[in-house]
Amino acid sequence: MANNGDSVLEMYLFETNSLLGQLDDIMLAAEQADTLSQEDVNEIFRIMHTLKGSAAMMEFEPLMTLSHRIEDLFYLIREGTMSVIPEEDKPKLFNLLFKFIDYFRAQIENIESGKPLSNDIDSFVSVINMVIDKINGVDTKKDENEQESTTVSQTNIVNGYPYTLNIHLDEGCGMENLRAFMIVNDVRECCSDFVTEPEDIDDSSVASIIAKDGFKIHFATVLERENAAKIIEPMGFVKNFEEVDNFAAPKQETVNTEPQPAPEPEVKQEVIHEVKEQPKLEVVKQAQPVSKPKPTPVKENNGGQGHQIKQSLISVNLSKLDQLMAVVGEIVITEAMVTASPDLKGLDGVKLDNFNKSARQLRKLTDELQDISMSLRMVPVSGTFQKMRRIVRDMGQKLGRRARLTIIGEDTEIDKTIVDAISDPIMHIVRNSMDHGIEPDEQMRIAAGKDPEGEIILSAQNTGSEVIIKIEDDGGGVDTDAVLAKAIRQGLANPDAEYSKREILNFLMMPGFSTNTEVTEFSGRGVGMDVVKKNVEAVSGVVLMTSEFGKGSCTTLKIPLTTAIMDGMEVSVGDSIFTIPIQNIRQSFKATDEDIIHDAMKGEMICKMDNFYPVVRLHERYGLMPRAEKTEDGIFVWVETSENSYCLFVDELLGEQQVVIKPLPSYLNTFGIKEAGIVGCTILGDGNISLILDVSNLISSDTGYSMF
Repeated sequence: MANNGDSVLEMYLFETNSLLGQLDDIMLAAEQADTLSQEDVNEIFRIMHTLKGSAAMMEFEPLMTLSHRIEDLFYLIREGTMSVIPEEDKPKLFNLLFKFIDYFRAQIENIESGKPLSNDIDSFVSVINMVIDKINGVDTKKDENEQESTTVSQTNIVNGYPYTLNIHLDEGCGMENLRAFMIVNDVRECCSDFVTEPEDIDDSSVASIIAKDGFKIHFATVLERENAAKIIEPMGFVKNFEEVDNFAAPKQETVNTEPQPAPEPEVKQEVIHEVKEQPKLEVVKQAQPVSKPKPTPVKENNGGQGHQIKQSLISVNLSKLDQLMAVVGEIVITEAMVTASPDLKGLDGVKLDNFNKSARQLRKLTDELQDISMSLRMVPVSGTFQKMRRIVRDMGQKLGRRARLTIIGEDTEIDKTIVDAISDPIMHIVRNSMDHGIEPDEQMRIAAGKDPEGEIILSAQNTGSEVIIKIEDDGGGVDTDAVLAKAIRQGLANPDAEYSKREILNFLMMPGFSTNTEVTEFSGRGVGMDVVKKNVEAVSGVVLMTSEFGKGSCTTLKIPLTTAIMDGMEVSVGDSIFTIPIQNIRQSFKATDEDIIHDAMKGEMICKMDNFYPVVRLHERYGLMPRAEKTEDGIFVWVETSENSYCLFVDELLGEQQVVIKPLPSYLNTFGIKEAGIVGCTILGDGNISLILDVSNLISSDTGYSMF
């Protein structure tokens, strides 16, 4: 049972977060257009209805109550269109919806972390009620109609709502008020004109009354009652229901003394028609007990099209995908072990024809399996990117700055784990662009020849081996002189040393470093860019910053598509084997001692394509005994990253191979393993372990050469 409960909760959280994301997108677009279209209103009403029903099912009463009141609000808007909202009140409506989204998200986070829900919603509900009251006050005729339709009395029932369903629930089903509330909301999908008795049917105080006497729904027409009966009949917790027709008539004519035959289900419609022809009778007809849920499908408003779309998508727990990737990784390793088995050495090639043919087919299927399993984890960055619209919108209002967010390449896909890891870094950078980048004074921008409205561009591009994410702004840029001065004051920089522009910008990513002189809601604590650097490096990515004072800044994140499997080139140095990522290799070549140039710092360089590049000898870097003692005996591998380019000297190239990246034990981090240019390891086909080189860290930690 616990597992079922967990899966239900997980599905609730997934669905709720998706709906809140949809709601956020609708409201951001509506605020930009300064209105809500009728389609938007209908969609928000549907979302609120779903949020309310799901919260009721999970017994999250505060969330259910809030969703219910917002749904009531948009019911009024839906019936009267946006014209019921005065023009000056539209921003208040938008802010109310944004606050609702933020509150709901905060409560969902509490649920995810096992914290209790907040029941302090009275002030929130009061604000919603005030908006509802104001709408009713604007349209007085509608207000009168609403009061008539919601005041349940015998006069209204007789005059306006004569067709009644008396509904009784199963004994001991529990939460009778919430179950009745769910029934009423399902009925509302097909019936628009009805009232309930008791009126506040979702109030916990009426649960005992409903459990004892049931509850009633009064309809204006018999057709709506029939439609409602079709919806109520399959519900599992409904014991039975009665159809009652109430009509005003003289007292002496209210009783029909003739015995009424017990109607069969197929003649029920005839009895109803007979009642309509005899309006002076009060007819009470006992319905047959309602059966438990039937396999008959419930009628859908979308003609079944939405149902077909949903059938093509399923939600899968990320941990299952992690397990799948782990199994696929082991299959890749095992396949390499089989095809490279030492037992095959020395055998006649002719005898291995069938084996080689099967091995090639196995490799093909293994590659396809790997591609499919990796694609399952790939998700577009659009979800993360769209969240930034709220950041720009909220900060713009609080800081009094006009800015727009332009999104490019939001369909770019990367690994789900990496998407989650870079969400916070992107948020920090966007906040920096709003707080530090975009100028607070529009006149200042106009004087500089800029658009009065600032722009932040969030873009993603897939290069085949990695995803490049850029956050650019056209703000004031970074004053590198001020940054260097503060770095010197904090003891981070040597006042006598010379620093390049990129090295100065890198001070911004030091822990505790901030250019703000005072702490604000958004910055000044020095916990922004260092978090960005740490989180991006945790997924083997790199962060680059560029800026031009007075014109703007750009922060670039280079992220691998996935951290599970990659193509690598195996190289040997002495008895050790290293793996170089294929995407970092530009060329391999032979050279002699005469080709090597020595500088004053005893460093080595080599000329390629009219440029000079540093030489890193891996055996010297890691203190190994090489087999290639002379330069001409070994081979150079020209590698390149976004930051630098250099040549590695190794003994031998062993060949290209797909490798499964295995993380190193965490305790090795205390020895600076990552700074030493090693990012992980992999198991080779013969069972040996190969260390995977991080070419971006290898050069700076060894020779001091850098492209900074």
